[in-house]
Amino acid sequence: MVWCPDGDQLDQEIFDAMAEFLGQLLQRGEKLAEQFGVPMFCLKALHRLGDSVTMKELGEQMHCDRSFVTMIADTLEERGLARREPHPTDRRLKNLVLTADGRQLKRRLEGALVAQMPWSHALDRNERADLLELIRKMTNAAATPTAAAVAAPTAAAAATPTAPSRGKRAGEVSDTENAASPAVI
Repeated sequence: MVWCPDGDQLDQEIFDAMAEFLGQLLQRGEKLAEQFGVPMFCLKALHRLGDSVTMKELGEQMHCDRSFVTMIADTLEERGLARREPHPTDRRLKNLVLTADGRQLKRRLEGALVAQMPWSHALDRNERADLLELIRKMTNAAATPTAAAVAAPTAAAAATPTAPSRGKRAGEVSDTENAASPAVI
C-alpha cells in the first residue's frame, strides 16, 4: 500500500505495521468477547468499571456518548454483570456498579487479556518499558495538533465549494452587499 509516494518509506512501514498490529489486537478482543459471552463493546466498559462509576464518567473515559453508555449499562444489567444505583450525593446521576458476577468476569477477562498480549511474551521487561514510553510519547503527540495538521483542513476547506447563502444562487457573483445581510468587517 502506498499512501505517501513522496514521503518517508519508514513512515509507511510503521503505518502498515501499526495497522496490522491493531487489527490483530482487535481480533483477539473479539475472540475473548465471544469466549466470555459479552459483546466486544462491553470489554472496555468492564475494564473501566471499578467499585462504582457514574455513567457520565464512564462515557468520558470511553470517549462515547450517553446513549452508547446506556446501551452498555443495559447489556451488562441483562447479563447480571452490573447494576445501576443512585448517586449518593446527586440524584440526577446514576452509578454503574459491578455485581459479584461482574467482578469475577472482570478478573478472568483481564487475566486472559494480559496473557494474550504479545508484548508479555515477545519483549523483556526493559523493552516493555521502552515500548510504554514510546506509546505515551506518541499518544501525547497525537493529542497536540501540529501546524501541518491544522493547516491541512484549512487548505482543504478553501478548495471546497460552499453552499450558497444569503439568498444567492450557486455561481452568482455580486459586488453589492445584500440589504438583508450585515456587512462583515
